[in-house]
Amino acid sequence: MTIATNAVVDVSDAGLPRIDYETIDDPAAAHRMIKEVRRQSPVAIGPHAPEVLSYELVRTVLRDSRFHQPGVRGLVPRGVTGGPLWDRIGSALLSLDGDEHTRLRKLVCKAFTGKAVGRLDSLIDSILAELVDPVAAVGRCDIVADVAQPYPIPVICALFGAPRTDWRMISDWTDDIFKMFWWDVAAHEAEILTAWQKFDDYIDAMITDRRAALTDDLLSGLIRAEDDGDRLSHSELLMLSMGILAAGTDTTRNQLAAAVDTFCDHPDQWALLATHPELVPQAVDEVMRFAPIVLNVPRYVTEDVELSGFFFPRDSLVVANTAAANRDPLVYDNPDQFDITRHDVPPMLTFGGGVHYCLGSHLARLELVRALTVLTQRMPNIRRTGPAPWKPLMAVSGPQTLSVEFDAGH
Repeated sequence: MTIATNAVVDVSDAGLPRIDYETIDDPAAAHRMIKEVRRQSPVAIGPHAPEVLSYELVRTVLRDSRFHQPGVRGLVPRGVTGGPLWDRIGSALLSLDGDEHTRLRKLVCKAFTGKAVGRLDSLIDSILAELVDPVAAVGRCDIVADVAQPYPIPVICALFGAPRTDWRMISDWTDDIFKMFWWDVAAHEAEILTAWQKFDDYIDAMITDRRAALTDDLLSGLIRAEDDGDRLSHSELLMLSMGILAAGTDTTRNQLAAAVDTFCDHPDQWALLATHPELVPQAVDEVMRFAPIVLNVPRYVTEDVELSGFFFPRDSLVVANTAAANRDPLVYDNPDQFDITRHDVPPMLTFGGGVHYCLGSHLARLELVRALTVLTQRMPNIRRTGPAPWKPLMAVSGPQTLSVEFDAGH
């Protein structure tokens, strides 16, 4: 039965259907659940907060200034209510809103442009060759462990101008820092802070070197960035460097693995992409629409809001279910069909929206485009050879492992 929305009703008292995909490790099952609940109502009660499910409502929540990033408030239900980790995360760009967020983002955008990222083409291809050559010769690999996991760190390091000898060390720090996104973050606080401090110390030394002799890397671009006489402070350079590292690593790893996992279920599309590489850019968009590794985005309501007949009270939490929006049948024809030839469709919402639209979208697109271009050429007739369970879907998800075989020698 569809919930009536012709009168404003408090979202907590509306008798809304419930949705809980938190413990599901099969994204297809989660999408079936989301589809059924969205059919009943554009809003549902999730395990942590109400979730908006329609494209229109999700887009509104992502773009409306009355809905803010959770920031440190998102740590409370995960067992962190203060202390050094609270302070660090609270000062990060993703935790900020309003004038300070606008100021910092404007300065970062001057350095982190599509043109700057585009200069990485040849480096990315060389990194992919190093990863793919050994497995292409034997015709089998674990896409997660052998390709996706090690792929983005060298790219980010090169973007910052870090020498190759330091890539492994930075990758290890990154693995620990990313535990701040886990639901049991409190249990890993010491590891996170130790790795974060080591990364800060490393970037601190790089900043000192760059100030003495600027280069053409991203760190130099951040130092140069200026807007009406405003520049980034030293502490802001450290904070933003960590933010860019976080934004450009774990998401790319998981989205690439999710892409290959999806193509394993659609071998005709993999073959089509191999023969028509010009389709790769729109195939990336279709993968991120059909199989996103971030299914939802939390927001706090900063003032009483009424949306589509539902009342969301101030200081409450709401979740924008981007996965549901990406398959809204009112927006996409045959939304549950994976079709890399889609064109002239509304943008998928996996990169977010509004003032918090993903800063690293240029880099993520480039990395995914180059990876799929290479993999479809080097791994023809790809097929999955074992289970590919996903990590929990309430955080950054993606396949935990993805064992495949393909025709060797390409």
